[in-house]
Amino acid sequence: MNEEYVDGLESLDGFSHIILLYWFHKVKPPQMMVRPYLDNRERGLFATRAPSRPNPIGLSVVELIRIKRDKIVFRGADMLDGTPLLDIKPYVPGFDEISNARVGWLERHLSDSEKENKIADSRFTTDK
Repeated sequence: MNEEYVDGLESLDGFSHIILLYWFHKVKPPQMMVRPYLDNRERGLFATRAPSRPNPIGLSVVELIRIKRDKIVFRGADMLDGTPLLDIKPYVPGFDEISNARVGWLERHLSDSEKENKIADSRFTTDK
């Protein structure tokens, strides 16, 4: 982290979770129809969380473990090591949690057993 941002971390350690916004720097060019990770049917890009996008900005809500000066230790990100971080925001349930939200085609894929132990596929990188 740049030294100029260290003071901005003040008081963040009181939050259990934070929101990370980052740049998918190794993704392939976007396609408007994609086959999502949890489905076999093609869907419109904007109805998915596919990383290859016209503006490849990623978002993860992660558990904040600790902050030590200019280092943030967290758990639960779905990004590659070295991914450029754009911003950090505190997760605030009253602002960020939407009760009774619908999840469209994902509804049938979100059982607890299906969410566990997922491993990234080739959508996250241009590396072969």
